[in-house]
Amino acid sequence: MGRAGKALREVLTQYGISQNSLAVKMGLQRSAIYKWFHEERDPTAETVADIVEALKGLDGEAAKAFVHLYLGNMLKNQDPDQP
Repeated sequence: MGRAGKALREVLTQYGISQNSLAVKMGLQRSAIYKWFHEERDPTAETVADIVEALKGLDGEAAKAFVHLYLGNMLKNQDPDQP
């Protein structure tokens, strides 16, 4: 599956955030988080944005780490005139 699940698993583990606390913050069933965490299902792009917002509410550094792991260096030093 995709990069989002791997990034989510790494961030939740590293920052000691439970799947349940993320599910509560997002207003979802824990089973949804479980499926992303274990790469059984990929979150949609809209849901990835919701994950970032929920992580910000739990731990701002975790949110930054998730974005970095998910997008890598894609956004760093990007020339606005380059596609």
